[in-house]
Amino acid sequence: MPPRRKLSDLDRGRAIGWLQDGVAARQVAQRLAVAPSVIIRLKQKFHTTGRVQERQRSGRPRVTTQREDRFIQGQAMQQRMATANNIRQRLQATTNTVVSGQTIRNRLHNFGLCARRPVRGTTLTANHRAARRAWRTQHVRWQRKQWAQVVFSVYR
Repeated sequence: MPPRRKLSDLDRGRAIGWLQDGVAARQVAQRLAVAPSVIIRLKQKFHTTGRVQERQRSGRPRVTTQREDRFIQGQAMQQRMATANNIRQRLQATTNTVVSGQTIRNRLHNFGLCARRPVRGTTLTANHRAARRAWRTQHVRWQRKQWAQVVFSVYR
C-alpha cells in the first residue's frame, strides 16, 4: 500500500473554503487528488477544533534542521565520492551540529541519494589506444548526414 499523501496547509485551507462554498467532499477530493475520506476527516476536525493545522506528534525530534539537511544534500552533490562520515565532519565543523554517520545516510536516502561503487572500466592497452586514434582521425571530418547513417550498439 503506498504511503498517504499529506495535504499542505494551503490545500487544507482550500478544501475547507470549497466545502464552505458548498462543493461536495468528493469533488474537493478529486481536485486535490486524495481520497474522499481525507476530506471528510478534515471537515470533521475543522468543525470540532476550528483549525486545519496538524497537531504536534509524539516521537523523537529531528537532530538536523531543514537548512542543515540542504547542506548535507549540497555536500553530497558537490563531492560525489564523499563518505557519510566526511559529510558529518564538514557539517560539524560548519554548524557545530553533532550527528552520526547513520543520520547522514538517512538524510541522503530521503533525498534519493544512495551509495554506489564507481564502475571500473577495462584498462586500455597501447594497441587499443592506437586503434581508437586511427578511428578518430578517419572519422573526424564526417558531416551530420554521414553520422545519420550510423547505428551504434553496445554488446553486453
